[in-house]
Amino acid sequence: MQQSQSHSHFPSTDAARPLVTHLGFPRIGARRELKQALEAFWSGETSAGALQDTASALRQRHWQLAREAGADVVPCNDFTLYDHVLDTAVLFDAIPPSHRALCEADPLAGYFALARGLQRDGHDLRALEMTKWFDTNYHYLVPEFAADQTFTLRAGKPLAELAHARALGLEARPVLLGPVSFLKLGKRSDGGCPLELLDALLPAYAQLLEQLRRAGAPWVQIDEPCLVLDLTPQEQAAYRRAFAALAQADAPQLLLATYFGALGDNTALVASLPVQGLHVDLVRAPGQLETVLAAVPERVALSLGVVDGRNIWRADLDAAVELVKRAGARARWIAPSCSLLHVPVDLQLERKLPDRLRGWMAYARQKLEELRVLADALGGDEAAREALDIAGRARVARLLSPMLRNPRVRERVEAVTPDQSRRLSPYPQRAPLQAQRLQLPTFPTTTIGSFPQTGAVRQARADHRAGRIDDGAYRAFLEAETDRCLLEQEALGLDVLVHGEFERNDMVEYFGEQLEGFAFTGHGWVQSYGSRCVKPPVLFGDVWRPADMTVAWARYAQSRTRKPVKGMLTGPVTILQWSFVRDDQSRAQTCRQIALALREEVLALEAAGVGIIQIDEPALREGLPLRRGDWAAYLDWAGECFRLAANGVGDATQIHTHMCYAQFNDIIESVAQLDADVISIETSRSRMELLDAFARYRYPNGIGPGVYDIHSPRVPCAQEMRELLDKALDVVPSMQLWVNPDCGLKTRGWPEVRDALRAMVQAAQGLREAVA
Repeated sequence: MQQSQSHSHFPSTDAARPLVTHLGFPRIGARRELKQALEAFWSGETSAGALQDTASALRQRHWQLAREAGADVVPCNDFTLYDHVLDTAVLFDAIPPSHRALCEADPLAGYFALARGLQRDGHDLRALEMTKWFDTNYHYLVPEFAADQTFTLRAGKPLAELAHARALGLEARPVLLGPVSFLKLGKRSDGGCPLELLDALLPAYAQLLEQLRRAGAPWVQIDEPCLVLDLTPQEQAAYRRAFAALAQADAPQLLLATYFGALGDNTALVASLPVQGLHVDLVRAPGQLETVLAAVPERVALSLGVVDGRNIWRADLDAAVELVKRAGARARWIAPSCSLLHVPVDLQLERKLPDRLRGWMAYARQKLEELRVLADALGGDEAAREALDIAGRARVARLLSPMLRNPRVRERVEAVTPDQSRRLSPYPQRAPLQAQRLQLPTFPTTTIGSFPQTGAVRQARADHRAGRIDDGAYRAFLEAETDRCLLEQEALGLDVLVHGEFERNDMVEYFGEQLEGFAFTGHGWVQSYGSRCVKPPVLFGDVWRPADMTVAWARYAQSRTRKPVKGMLTGPVTILQWSFVRDDQSRAQTCRQIALALREEVLALEAAGVGIIQIDEPALREGLPLRRGDWAAYLDWAGECFRLAANGVGDATQIHTHMCYAQFNDIIESVAQLDADVISIETSRSRMELLDAFARYRYPNGIGPGVYDIHSPRVPCAQEMRELLDKALDVVPSMQLWVNPDCGLKTRGWPEVRDALRAMVQAAQGLREAVA
């Protein structure tokens, strides 16, 4: 491995420094201030004014933090109270008719009704569908368009945030989700192609750009992440038409921002667009720089994404130097690869991490500081050049650290055989044995795993961590909560129970805390959606399982009821995807290590008498590469890792998996090859649209399409759930159909959970009677 290069490779004379910028900042606040303000507002504890005051203070704080860290230019309009795609829909008045009256009467209430649904004050409004933002764990709200959709500009938010930034003396660049990506990420209520609405949308975009220019914006950032996808000729034509129209507006200069991958075969398209600047992701795709330099006209200024906006490791600044030098004078800006939305705010707050590990990491603030050092070094600053040398040596030390490797783990991975990824018998032979063991009715009812994490549960966990209650008192509390949860489920009439997961803080963090190779932060929060924040574990080294992780609680719960209780695990791909993952080896290699650790836990649960084991993989589709040509390799190793974790059990043990908020239609055969006995999926927000895949492909095993949306406080009635089940029966044979919510219930309250599950069980019982 090469040592860090001397700074003698820099030019000897002072060169023009590129400007430091970024594409967007984390919104939630270093201490989750936005989450707290949102939830206080939703509960009625604070006013709309107090919420907006918190939002304004956070925007100002983040701009100032970015400037202090070294940013020359800061973005604005990247902040949102819930979701930037929803903001774009509201900005251009793409509001479904069902929500329009409320949005006109009370815009903030209407906004949150679109995000979360609303069931009070005479309203019964469903939330918009939600799905993953490309291959990240951020969820966006899917815009819903009518066939005759019209667009009207509501420019208050971007203009106000630009004025706020300028009043603080900042050079600010408004950020807009581009027109083509906005439409592609949405859906039409009539099933038509949203891009057919492009000509109706473009005048509103042009009007907004003209208003931003008059408000003093020299540049506007137009995010078009869909440019890194496989595009049809019609979609490429839509880009040409869109940017030709925007070029006719009296607009600021346009910085076209692409990220999450290479432009690839869209490079010539991008080079032809009439824009003045282009941002490219050189972390995911460093090899595209030469192609971009050759294809894109010299009049177009470049923004080089040379620091990883999606992970927390310090950058390879030597490699970044070479990329920026190769671009030469065309590199006007250096930046993270994408928005910093996907990383925590400030590493300075961390006190839990070992010093050595902390020294390897960079949060949003530190990434901007790295860029400042890089820019200053390129400009000839001697202290910055020395800082680059220090960073290079630290990176080499990390890659050589014995903390990263365990020879026994690597030997186990090398020893894996194909037979370990296969069940003993095919599903048609397993199913009767499982039916005989479990004795379940037709349309069995269950939940996905977690039950409400009340304030009392969170307080007890905090007290235990702080030493205010001892292990015995904490275990007694958890046993009482588990007992209560089991009694509640029995009273509601559920067929397959869960223990409620009251001992778990998060579905990934909980397992990471019990596996070697992980570390944990105190302030490493990132936004998943709305006010929902997660604290991904830091997966820095080889993974292995020192002891049982869930067996004791599964055994305890099963001892308290005669009904079957599911053992609950998070799958290897999801643990990988929802962690900050080491970057010194392939993700496939790391995933196999996790799979082997989970396999040991699955076998231990089976040995403890657990008859149903659920291994959740909500991130399987999320991890799919953005380019179709890369799918086969990923699906091969991801599927192998799930099977490796799950398939050591006997035929009478039933394996479940759960997936949510992703489109499965294009990978349904790979999902089937996981060979789980039962798969539960999110379908209620889309009104069972996801089952289209099962209409075209005869899925052979059990299916549990979610019949109500747990991410909304709205409680559907039994008739509404029955209608969804009737839709499901059009494509799923009755003997394969399970009845369950969309996802776990930890974020909901007990009253709504009881009402919703009571209605769900009633719907299932009605269906049994109808079929009988």
